[in-house]
Amino acid sequence: MVTAWWSPQLNALFGSLVVAAGAWLAWDSFTLWEVALVAGGVAGFLIWQGRTIGLVWAWATLLLGLESLAWPIITMIQFRSATAEPTDEQMGTILSAVLMGLFSAVFWITFSYGFFKRAGRPSTSSSTDTTESRPSGS
Repeated sequence: MVTAWWSPQLNALFGSLVVAAGAWLAWDSFTLWEVALVAGGVAGFLIWQGRTIGLVWAWATLLLGLESLAWPIITMIQFRSATAEPTDEQMGTILSAVLMGLFSAVFWITFSYGFFKRAGRPSTSSSTDTTESRPSGS
């Protein structure tokens, strides 16, 4: 398969949009400029670190996992700054954020681990033929 020189950069752009959408979902109060700032910063990071398409998506999914870990903390801080004692509805929201945040974080970080592990392998896989050594029969 022939890959063009711009392919990792295009994937870095797509990955930055995905991470920016995750940041926008985690922080409800992000403005369009803040989302664009996050997307630009992540795109720069992904272009810098992502020499291949696999590495671009490995870093993007790792950042999504870290966002998922931060989501329950952000939710708790938002409710804590709004009121001194959270209501039952807010406690339910916090519980949902903790459960879904941990589930999502484990998923995305595991997914990124697979991408990093795959990116560490050589691109041309030389198959090692393991032939069974059979004693020559007479």
